[in-house]
Amino acid sequence: MYYQRLIEEAIDRKLKSSGAVLVAGPKFCGKTTTCMLYQKSFVKLNTKQAISMARMDPKGALIGEKPRLIDEWQKAPDIWNQVKDELDFNYEFGSYILTGSSTPADKTEVYHSGAGRIAPLTMRPMSLWESKESKGTVSLKDLFEGKKDNLWDMNTEFTLDDVAFLLCRGGWPVSVLAPHEIALEVTKNYYGGLFVFEDSENERFRNKKPEVLRMILRSFARNISTEAAVSTILADIRQSNERTMDVKTYDDYMEALKDLYIIEDMEAWNPNIRSKTSIRSTPTRHFVDTSIACRSLGVSPDDLKHDLNSFGLFFEDFAVRDLRIYAETLGGTVKHYRDNAGLECDAVVHLEDGRWAGIEIKLGGDDLVNEGAESLKTLRNKIVEKSDEQAPSFLLVLTAIGGAYRREDGVFVAPINLLRP
Repeated sequence: MYYQRLIEEAIDRKLKSSGAVLVAGPKFCGKTTTCMLYQKSFVKLNTKQAISMARMDPKGALIGEKPRLIDEWQKAPDIWNQVKDELDFNYEFGSYILTGSSTPADKTEVYHSGAGRIAPLTMRPMSLWESKESKGTVSLKDLFEGKKDNLWDMNTEFTLDDVAFLLCRGGWPVSVLAPHEIALEVTKNYYGGLFVFEDSENERFRNKKPEVLRMILRSFARNISTEAAVSTILADIRQSNERTMDVKTYDDYMEALKDLYIIEDMEAWNPNIRSKTSIRSTPTRHFVDTSIACRSLGVSPDDLKHDLNSFGLFFEDFAVRDLRIYAETLGGTVKHYRDNAGLECDAVVHLEDGRWAGIEIKLGGDDLVNEGAESLKTLRNKIVEKSDEQAPSFLLVLTAIGGAYRREDGVFVAPINLLRP
């Protein structure tokens, strides 16, 4: 069974406007399955023989009817250069599709950026809308376009139990399609094989110790959805593992985690505020999928329900995953805001045409919803009065549970399982 992915529209658009498309993202998020929909010939670099042949004759890997899909291209990095050269002499839209679950082992082997030739796209695990676990009552696109009437859904059947399960299961297609009773075990198996590098053709990953990668991930997970500084994470590593680690080693391992598309920090939004207010630029710590954080700490759905503070931080990470997927469908980005006056916003969705929306992420309940709404209104007033940014298209408190409605003050409230692009 195949569930349609939101990235399909972007792939189709890029194939019609660029010589090649690069679809990158974490292992097992569905890149190859989706890209197979567009190919007329393909080669998968998933065996030693295929990799060896592609390295000895990278130009030969391009031979075939177009669009030609080259799966895990980074295992023979010179393919990138050959694609660029081929397009320089014979530029045709939609010639090649490249997929990759990591960056090349030796980035010096890639001699050009691919700008103007290879259009990059990032694919993430499945959002709730893609996995058919969101009803789609609330559309971000409609909210941006001012279609805000009749927003009402009691949503009584969705519970914290459901949210906790979805956080721990993640959006991995194989886990999504698995029966409910074994889905968590499928995700556990995925995590168990995440850092098996003994036979990796990538020497840079073979030199990484899996126990150190997992140790860093555990500390990262304990600081999920926060602006924890590197020094804070290093201190946590030392305290939790009785092991010292210098900044250089940490940076080297963190680069590997980012190259594997496991870690995905969220940048700060920096509107030009005309005051002495200082906008903090520290990124917020996030995972490409919250299930990795859960597995790194051995957190179960029951564990989350017994620690609501941690549940809230993990839910924020979960919500950011879906917001990123939906925002990219609209041509937008997701960032966070915090200033030295203590004002913050969990997520700011910013579109290419300058429109933006402020979103606070809460587990739910009247007190937390009111708190989020008041913070959003304060942010709106500050931005409108003291910056060159236009007024927000909408303000939204995104919750784990509860109903969808519009408050009297104009702030929208909606649970994650009713959201769609």
